[in-house]
Amino acid sequence: MLYYALVFLVVALIAGVLGFGGIAGASASIAQVLFFIFLVLFVVSIVMRLMRRV
Repeated sequence: MLYYALVFLVVALIAGVLGFGGIAGASASIAQVLFFIFLVLFVVSIVMRLMRRV
């Protein structure tokens, strides 16, 4: 999932450089959402792993 967030970030950067504001904004929003989903799943995974050890 982090891979897809980075892909959308790169697409947003390229679209922004080329002047496609709408596509850049949409891609940046998608990248941000995917990053936060990845972050939440990562934290849940760490917590579950710590709970399993106890």
